[in-house]
Amino acid sequence: MTREQLARACAAAMWAQDRASQRLGMELVDVAPGRARLRMQVADTMVNGHAICHGGFVFALADSAFAFACNSYNRTTVAQAADVVFVAPARLGDELVAEATERARYGRNGIYDVTVRRSDGALVAEFRGRSREIAGRLVEEAP
Repeated sequence: MTREQLARACAAAMWAQDRASQRLGMELVDVAPGRARLRMQVADTMVNGHAICHGGFVFALADSAFAFACNSYNRTTVAQAADVVFVAPARLGDELVAEATERARYGRNGIYDVTVRRSDGALVAEFRGRSREIAGRLVEEAP
């Protein structure tokens, strides 16, 4: 199994159990070792009192992309910490795309950056996540 095939198999295993992302309408667009891209459309249930997408939903999209990227090596990985900077609003009907990219991986720790953009390319948020590997694998690997 190639590294790309393994990343896709890990993503499929995670996606099968990720009810939260599915119910929020997220779609896994692409995954590769250390990278992931997810998409989500802002629904009327995600709009806050300012008529913009609630920051928690933007964070959830970024966090999901982060999770798929850092678990792409078939090592069970969890978030240690995450920071987000909200740059511009997203509104009802906007399609948001979160792209996660591995910046560093050393031992059991990793650092990942995620950008969340509207479909017109406008930056909505920047997210940095730090990960930690724990015991376990997502899929069985052929010998």
